[in-house]
Amino acid sequence: MLKRKLFLALAAVATLIGVHTASFAQDNKEVKFTVRIENVSNSDGQVAKDGTKWPFALSPGLWVVHEREVRLYREGVAANGGLEELAEAGNPGVLVKNLEGRGHQGPHGEMLHGVFNTPVGANGPGPIGPGGAYEFSFSAKPGMRLSLVTMFGQSNDWFYAPKRQGIDLFTNGKPLSGDITSSFMLYDAGTEKDEEPGVGPNQAPRQKDPNAGEPENGKVHAAKSSAFGARNGELFKVTITPQSAMANM
Repeated sequence: MLKRKLFLALAAVATLIGVHTASFAQDNKEVKFTVRIENVSNSDGQVAKDGTKWPFALSPGLWVVHEREVRLYREGVAANGGLEELAEAGNPGVLVKNLEGRGHQGPHGEMLHGVFNTPVGANGPGPIGPGGAYEFSFSAKPGMRLSLVTMFGQSNDWFYAPKRQGIDLFTNGKPLSGDITSSFMLYDAGTEKDEEPGVGPNQAPRQKDPNAGEPENGKVHAAKSSAFGARNGELFKVTITPQSAMANM
């Protein structure tokens, strides 16, 4: 079902258990982390006002590990082309180019980034529906933070992301470990007028033309949907595990 605009762009682009910090000190050394994003929504689907059932899905996305703020989005400011493409089509490729176009940060502002687009166990890129997951790994040292964006797949232009400053990967030198789902919020990119999630004719899985939705010409803001904005743990789960903790599992 989840095809068309949201997932046609994937080929052009060619992957998260309570929050706590691990009990071992790192002495400012790099630690390898693995992040897992799981779609834990009901396999029977979500229910629209007219009774139609539809599956919750998350799109491929971009992750960034950084010291300085990367500003993948800013509330109250119009979305750039990269964020618009991610929020409307689930394609992180343009956002990656935007990020790379800024150049790497200086010696006191390290940054690394990557794309998660292939579900665990899949042979190629695609969204994750109920039961699906993405995973990706990176190395970081104290002082670094994680930022991440992924599209609410059955919307016109909604996306999930943590606060714009990112998630601290260390506390007092100890690496973050566990469930970080509550750190994510649902945002509206303000680029396309909203329709009811899961059934809107101009949403990626159903629209006939990539730019069929009516432009909103708005600004990035919190999505006005209590039905989904407060349901993170019911819909998806994001966990992070440092390598030493993985070795002790």
